Amino acid sequence: MGSKTANKDIITLRGSSAIVCEFFGYATNSILHLNGVYPEETFERVRKHEHQLFLSTKVGVQLYLSTFDKQISEWLEAGRLHKIELLIMTKATNEVLQSWNFSIETDGEAAEKGLREKSDKEIMNEIRGVLRHISATFTFLPPLNEPCIYHAVAHIDKDVVEVPFEWEKNVSKSIANPDVEILRGFSTEIHKVASLVFFKKRKSDDTTVPKKKSKLDD
Repeated sequence: MGSKTANKDIITLRGSSAIVCEFFGYATNSILHLNGVYPEETFERVRKHEHQLFLSTKVGVQLYLSTFDKQISEWLEAGRLHKIELLIMTKATNEVLQSWNFSIETDGEAAEKGLREKSDKEIMNEIRGVLRHISATFTFLPPLNEPCIYHAVAHIDKDVVEVPFEWEKNVSKSIANPDVEILRGFSTEIHKVASLVFFKKRKSDDTTVPKKKSKLDD
């Protein structure tokens, strides 16, 4: 009994990193689904942390996110990752329409001590709040009326020299004079994640245009 109590009050750097990576995977799938980047039938409905999610069944998406997850997990554990960015861009011109930003602060002292006051349930409640807020933004985000693609970007320390050869450098792009919505965040006590989305302003003649789902092959 004493051992279980002790384990309950401990969180490791690796465990915290896993929580952040899992959250990013769920958030990415939700954003792709709600934007209609891929057809509705390519998503599977699941329930995670008492929240309904749609996860992509496309092998290309799963492989991309799995590869991204593995690398950012290493950088998180090393304290070298500061922000994850998910870009939604037009397929034709790569113009950025949405930029979802997840800034990450690492508390080195908390990582060394490993002790925590927050329970797993409290952390998951906070994550569920962020996912719900992401879903809520689609009530006012401008619709994507053309085929779109996505791109995940990791912002790391400038002195990190060992970057996988398949990763592109300096690919982050911005939106000129964007609108912004600050979203909820969450904390594992070791990692604090703040979220927001930049998006291209709606044109005046788009105000009555219904949302159109874009279809894109792998």
